[in-house]
Amino acid sequence: MLFQNKNIYYTLRFASAMCFFGHGAFGIIGKKIWLNYFAVFGIGSTLGTHLMPVVGTVDILMGISLLIYPTRAVLGWLAVWGAVTAFCRPLSGEPFAEFIERAGNYGAPLALLILSDAKVWDIKTWFNRLNIKFPVTRFTNVKVILCLQIAMFLLLLGHGCLNLMEKKGMISQYASLGFSNPASVAFIVGSLEIIAAVSVFVKPMRPLLLVFLIWKMGSELFYPHWELFEWIERGGSYGVILALWFALPKTSLPVPKQQLTT
Repeated sequence: MLFQNKNIYYTLRFASAMCFFGHGAFGIIGKKIWLNYFAVFGIGSTLGTHLMPVVGTVDILMGISLLIYPTRAVLGWLAVWGAVTAFCRPLSGEPFAEFIERAGNYGAPLALLILSDAKVWDIKTWFNRLNIKFPVTRFTNVKVILCLQIAMFLLLLGHGCLNLMEKKGMISQYASLGFSNPASVAFIVGSLEIIAAVSVFVKPMRPLLLVFLIWKMGSELFYPHWELFEWIERGGSYGVILALWFALPKTSLPVPKQQLTT
């Protein structure tokens, strides 16, 4: 369990940093769709254009801090920031599935906060370097698994729903891969992803998680624009799946006879 806990810790830490780096890169590049999200808060296009590189730079600095000096404060900020930025999508007129599809962005840092056994009332510990005592308690481990399970369920469900809705970007991906009927491909993929989401919610199976991880990492490689940054920004999704794989027991071993007699 000690080895598994440490793998979960490093996986979620690196995945959370990837979210910051990918999101920050789009701010510096000046991704135009961000202006729609600024408009949700009443910020016009001129001010929004000037704010984008500032927000992007802050995101990247936060990501660097997670790699050099991780704190609960930065993790808490990413969990909230990831949820707020994702929720700006439906608020700006996009489907609600866009919010839940990005569950990895806020689920990964939230799971790491739970793993660190964060105490909300102890403000000082939020700014100290993370110092998790391994192995964590059984109750903490159960909470982390539940958080990862819900986040993975949401991100698969959201992506599946976007496929069924025939999201323009996804249709373009399938067309660029040479599929003659990308709408049919989107329907098949979306249906399978929703089935996968339900299976994870009901009973996640360790071997299948690796299949889902490979699929998720591969399917995010074919965005029409800024493929690398789009892939990096989804780091939380990969991290949630891999961390859940680490968290689940490898096998159900029989209880030794010595323990049964004690």
